[in-house]
Amino acid sequence: MPSLQGRLALVTGASRGIGAAVARRFATEGAHVIAIARTQGALEELDDAVRASGGAATLVPLDLREFDAIDHMGAALYERFGKLDVVVGCAGVLGNLSPVGHIDPKLWREVFDINVTANYRLIRSLDPLLRQSGSGRAIFVTCAAVREMAPFWGAYGASKAALETLVRIYAAEVARTPLRVNLVDPGPVRTRLRAEAFPAEDRDVLKAPEEVTEVFVRLAAADCPHHGEIVDAQSS
Repeated sequence: MPSLQGRLALVTGASRGIGAAVARRFATEGAHVIAIARTQGALEELDDAVRASGGAATLVPLDLREFDAIDHMGAALYERFGKLDVVVGCAGVLGNLSPVGHIDPKLWREVFDINVTANYRLIRSLDPLLRQSGSGRAIFVTCAAVREMAPFWGAYGASKAALETLVRIYAAEVARTPLRVNLVDPGPVRTRLRAEAFPAEDRDVLKAPEEVTEVFVRLAAADCPHHGEIVDAQSS
């Protein structure tokens, strides 16, 4: 039996990259996927791939900066499904790599809106549904930029550091419940965000997004033992 058979999983950033790969993999593992992304056309392509593999998906075209819409989504999912088993926060933006003193305030706000605030609003909206599951799983994506302190990565690195702190505190708050909360560091992966950060890099040496989905499946499973951890997808 597929390891996610019958589970309901919401994935953000599902139109491309790791988010799309996770959504497709979850569907092949038996989950019904709620796919969230800004681009309708890319979501429809994902839906075609999911259906071709025998899976099922619900498409939600949504800009995650529409925070009120995230709040309403929790209520809508409750009315339709009554619970949610898995949420995977894959959506993320890089911003510009520049000295901290040169970061444009609008860009700083966009990076934090997508990388931090949207995930906080997802937790706020979906936590009650995850608790209804009995085996709820919340998974968020972080990055080594948090620990490397590389010059010019101020906005992105700070946003991922804030996300890590937020998620690990959330994990501590729900430690006595069946809910399990973790972070994944995917490492170097052949994504558009990676290409923006390292345009001269040889992309052929990087793992494809599909090659790092196994860890997401394990963390989404009903029998997942991990909690409050940062899991390295490259070595897992």
